[in-house]
Parts: sequence; C-alpha cells; structure tokens
Amino acid sequence: MNSPYDDRVHAGLKNCFESGRTRPAAWRIAQLRGLESFLREREGAIARALLADLRKPAAEAWLTETGWLLAEARHARRRLKGWMRPRRAFVPLHYQPGRAFFTREPLGLILVIGAWNYPLQLSLAPVVGALAGGNCAVVKPSELAPATSALLAAELPRFVDADAVRVVEGGPDLVRELLCRRFDHIFFTGSREKGREVMRAAAQHLTPVTLELGGKCPCIVTESADLRTAARRIAWAKFLNAGQTCISPDYLLVHESVEPELLRLLREALGSFYGADPMRSPDYPRIIDARAFDRLRSCLGEGEVAVGGGSDASGRSIEPTLIRGVRQGSRLLREEVFGPLLPVLTFRSFPEALDSIRPGDEPLAIYLFSGRRGDLRLLQERTLSGGICLNDLLFQASIPGLPFGGRGMSGMGAYHGRAGFETFTAPRSVLVRSRFPDPDLRYPPYGEGKMRLLRRIVNLFA
Repeated sequence: MNSPYDDRVHAGLKNCFESGRTRPAAWRIAQLRGLESFLREREGAIARALLADLRKPAAEAWLTETGWLLAEARHARRRLKGWMRPRRAFVPLHYQPGRAFFTREPLGLILVIGAWNYPLQLSLAPVVGALAGGNCAVVKPSELAPATSALLAAELPRFVDADAVRVVEGGPDLVRELLCRRFDHIFFTGSREKGREVMRAAAQHLTPVTLELGGKCPCIVTESADLRTAARRIAWAKFLNAGQTCISPDYLLVHESVEPELLRLLREALGSFYGADPMRSPDYPRIIDARAFDRLRSCLGEGEVAVGGGSDASGRSIEPTLIRGVRQGSRLLREEVFGPLLPVLTFRSFPEALDSIRPGDEPLAIYLFSGRRGDLRLLQERTLSGGICLNDLLFQASIPGLPFGGRGMSGMGAYHGRAGFETFTAPRSVLVRSRFPDPDLRYPPYGEGKMRLLRRIVNLFA
C-alpha cells in the first residue's frame, strides 16, 4: 500500500512534472505500455478483486474493465505522436510574413477520483488521457471497492513511473484532504451531490474540473423497432453490473401498441441470460452495499412488478425487475435508479415521448430503437444529452474516437481517445514573425490618412 498523501508527496509530484521528465513522447508511450502490461499481467488478480467487490463475473470484468482499458491505452499509444504534433493556423495576409501554430501542453498534476461501480475502469481511463497528455497523476479509487483499490495501490506503481503516478486509498476524509490542495485539473466520477462538493472545493484554487455525474438515461422503443433485438440488447445493457452503470437505461418509454410484446420478449431474454433464479446466476453481480440494497428494495412497491421483484438481503441481490404503472412522483422517476429496477412507461406518439424527457435534466445518454430514419433526426433536434445511441446501448462509450461526457446536470467535460488527451492538455498558441519588413504604418503618430489606409488593409484581408 502507498504511504499517506502529505505535503512531501504532493511537492514531489509537482517537482517531477516541473522537471520536464513527463513531457517527451517516449516517456508518455512508456507509461501507456506500462498500463497495458499491468492489465495483461494482472488480469487474473483484477478479476478476483472485481469478483470480491461486486461479484462481477470474469467475462463482464474483461469486457467492461480490463479489456476496455487495454483498448483505450493502446488507442492512445498508437496515435499519441500525431496528437502531439503542432497544428498550423492560417495567417491573414496583413500579418505576413509569419507562421502560426498551436501545441497541446500538459496541465501538470491531475487528481482522479474514481467510482465504485466500475472501480478499475473509472480509476484508470482518465489516467490514460492524463499520461498521454504528459502529466503526473494522483489516483484515488473508491473505498467501496476495497479489493480493487488495494490491488491498484499495491501493483500499479510496479508498471508505471512511481514518481509521477500515485495511488492513494481512503474514504471521504481523504477526498476532502486532497481537495484542499491545489491540483491543475480534477477529474471526478460519481453523484451530482458529490460533484457539487468537488466543484466548490476546486473553485478555491480556480482548478478546472471534469465531472461525470450520470443521470436518468431514457430508452425509447417505437412501434417500428425490431422488438426481439431491442429486448435482448436492453436486458443485457440494463442488468449488466446489476444495473449499476451510469449510462444504462434508467427507464423505458415504449409505444403502447408494442408494450405487451416487448415485456414478453424482455422476460424471455432475462430467462435465457440468467436462468430461472437470477440471484444464483454466476453471471449476475450483486449490489455494492447494504445502503444501496435497502434503497433499491424500498422502491419495489412503487408500481406493478411485471418481471422479477425478488431480493436477498444476505447476498445483497435483487432480481432483474421490470415495473409498470409507475406514478410521476415516484422516486423511480425522480432519482437515478442505479440498480436492477427498470420502470416501463408508454407513449402514444414519438413527439409525446420526446416531450416526456425532462428539460433541464440532460442525461448522459439517450437510447432509441426505431426503424424510421427520421426519428433519429427528430431526437437530435428535440433533446439534449451527452450522447445518443440508435438501436443499441452502451457502446457509444466504447468507441475511442467518440468523446464521452455529460452536459448540464449529467456533468461537464469529456474524455476517451483524443478527447481525453485534449482534456488533460491546454492549447498554446505560437506566432513567429520575421524581423523585416517593419513598416511605419503600425506605429504612431496616427494621422487621418494613416488611419484610412489601416482600415482599408484590415478590412480587405481580415
């Protein structure tokens, strides 16, 4: 385990960055290779830690954590030199001879505060961007996933530059202590309530932040959708990680004419995935802790249970559950569910479904299953969200070339791929001028004739 975080450690990380050690492409590539080696060589230990923390099956651990991170690190490593190249800018004729360009410069020392639901991915994915950007980093994994946190603290320093990357373990008191210090960027994944605390603390130092906060992601199923495919994909995406995924569908909006058939197909899909007793399935994770379990179980009575509804307090497990007839004031519609409960609402027309997506509460993602080409365009025009996925779910967050992030109430800033590199760097503009010519026109005194000529030149070439 790493030693406690104190002034000496903080100063050491700052000094490491200021020495220039992290700037060269060779250093950055070596760190990304080290991350890849950690993920490959410690794959078994990672799987065991995720099983201990969340009862996450090995296949799910690979798909959503280890393998996902390997792809992200590899993508950044292979494209890093291209991202680092200076980018030229056009120089108007009246500023020539000269050349203009801008570079992406490292920010400095980055603080990454991870989340418990994907404790490996959400701790290390921002680190990929931070290291690609040439920064030092402090990583604080979630204390609610202690096995994964301990593994990161013990093993990661063996694979990356331990003078530049520090893993610290602890709970809310440690987070508050860290936030009292001046970092150059803070990356936080978690709840809106905690996101506000992070932003308030960052404001004391004018530190920029990236906040990934989740929200209520709707999934719309129209009467033109392929219902069997929709049912399989919705069932998989919603109950992956027992519904504890910030971009999982939080509620269904289904055309009233296809609701009975979709419910039948969802029931069929869940049976094929998890069997007659999902809570005993080795492929179905558990709820993170007793507090979350109690909150979710208390919501089971807020509608008509159409599928599932069983629970086991000793195993912190709740069956994949579909709930109909949920009233508008219900917690299931007011709060992010973040568990294996899926409210099912109906609509009569597609515009009505779009109107029901609450304004001012922009989700991380909106999902649409439809066979009509114009529905996607209308969805884009009538709603706001961090992302959209048509006829599937979750995978918009798996494409390295797509920025991932929220907006409004679901967060600010983006990462993954080049977006991550740019989040943890700042543009630096450079203009190079020649010494000659050096006409008197730019210098005072400015007579009326000189001003007319200046205006004419600027207006002509601007």
